[in-house]
Amino acid sequence: MRICGIKLTHDGSVALVEDGRLIFCIEQEKRDNNRRYQTIENLDTVVRALAEHGRAPSDIDQFVIDGWDGEVESEFQVLSGAERLTLKGAPYVERTEGLLFSHEGSGLALDGKSFSYRSYAHVTGHVASAYCTSSFAKAGEPAFCLVWDGCISPRLYHVGPGGGRFLECLFPMIGHAYAVAGHHFGPYRQPNRTNWDLGVAGKLMAYIGLGAPDEDIITVFSSLYETHFASDTESARHYRENINNGEASLAATHAFFAESALRLDAKRAEDILASFHVFLERLLVREMGLALLRHSYFSGPRNLCIAGGCGLNIKWNSALRATGLFDAVWVPPFPNDSGSAVGAACSAMVADKGFVPLEWSVYSGPALRRGDALAEWDAAPCSIVELAALLASNKPVVFLAGRAELGPRALGGRSILAAATSPGMKDYLNDIKFREHFRPVAPICLEDRAPDIFDPGTPDPYMLFDHQTRPEWRDRIPAVVHLDGSARLQTISRTSQHAVAELLIEYEKLTGIPLLCNTSANHHGRGFFPDVAAACEWGRVEHVWCEGLLWTKTLATKVPSSERQAEMDTCRV
Repeated sequence: MRICGIKLTHDGSVALVEDGRLIFCIEQEKRDNNRRYQTIENLDTVVRALAEHGRAPSDIDQFVIDGWDGEVESEFQVLSGAERLTLKGAPYVERTEGLLFSHEGSGLALDGKSFSYRSYAHVTGHVASAYCTSSFAKAGEPAFCLVWDGCISPRLYHVGPGGGRFLECLFPMIGHAYAVAGHHFGPYRQPNRTNWDLGVAGKLMAYIGLGAPDEDIITVFSSLYETHFASDTESARHYRENINNGEASLAATHAFFAESALRLDAKRAEDILASFHVFLERLLVREMGLALLRHSYFSGPRNLCIAGGCGLNIKWNSALRATGLFDAVWVPPFPNDSGSAVGAACSAMVADKGFVPLEWSVYSGPALRRGDALAEWDAAPCSIVELAALLASNKPVVFLAGRAELGPRALGGRSILAAATSPGMKDYLNDIKFREHFRPVAPICLEDRAPDIFDPGTPDPYMLFDHQTRPEWRDRIPAVVHLDGSARLQTISRTSQHAVAELLIEYEKLTGIPLLCNTSANHHGRGFFPDVAAACEWGRVEHVWCEGLLWTKTLATKVPSSERQAEMDTCRV
């Protein structure tokens, strides 16, 4: 059974599941240096993705389109070649018929032929992708599934091999509230509040490291939350009645923060945002605990899957895990809409076979394109051992290996790697990527050494939980220690076949340090570099390593070293 999942809207992507195995997932932003959150505007994209993997549309047994905005159905305007089409799909949230109710459509024009398709609710894809990629599915164990996207309140489901169903909304706060807070306080404050910036939430998660939670501020947020959203006031009732209306819920959320600002005008923005983060974290933990009491009749292991855009909040994930409410917590590497094409395909698989496991790898994105670098770059063979020595000399390297990783985080396939031992390296990496000074740089670390350096240091292959750097290591690896002492850790096993694992092993032999700085290799505001040429054209790092070759910018074209680079050169390992 070949199932092609398609996500047409933001974070557009195409995925193929064949007999229960993920063959590929191609996110549009990872093609051709496309912009972040790129949509699919032409169905020729689907044909191209299939052709790159030796398939034609006629080889596919079932096409599935991810659902989108709408209470009854969604609508998509898309091209097929030069022809304009209107396609109908499922809504954002499942209808009363249940998670696996599908919209049956026709007229999907691919390569000159018309195909029928199914469409499942957007949240169905989140539930299916989160559970089917988990170890719980492999073991045949049940799990609760939390889905919290930007435009919906947190929804709790229960899933098992026999089926899945919606249980309840935990509380009436849309996920975009986190980003909307940034429109009222801090460095991203803006007078135009008619829309939201999809990139703000992750930046705020870093910015709050500058502040500290204040119980007086949390009390203000708690009081206004009741008035605006949760209690029996007229405004709260109106909000809850219209919570699935994106414009209405966004306007109500802005009103909440506007009143908050009036009461908090004497407080620092960084403390306000840190306090709002803690307020939401406490609310989430409290309401999850109460929900589990209400649904204590479920037997078997108590597992949790987390999906939706809020699943990228590593601190909330860690807080839920730390409660002890669950035996195990799973967050896929694509909890946001970057996994929706996989979710669409999984929805059809589940409808046919039940909630069975998906065989998959995080390195199932686009393969590296062939092509040479610019003429101003020299290429020479470079072994992993030689590359480790270069990194030990405090030289950052763009590292391109194998197929791209799925989801928004660079995991060693499309990374910029650097030594973490220099105090100036974090600022240097942020500078070359045009990022704010308070943004953290993640460590990629050998899994067996992580507990020595981080707390808890448990396996975290997809950077989805929060870890504290142990005090005795903070001065040894300052470039990966955030303002609050935390680190967005990625772990990788020594036995991994990925080239980055071999590199870490060789780097550890040279330095005694089993980790490197790891940040994504991409143009500002765009997806990962698709090839060496793109990395060289960007040119803000003078070394690019790609599968055994090291490309080095020639002396005539090197950008003069900045003061920070000069500082780093004095702090070499």
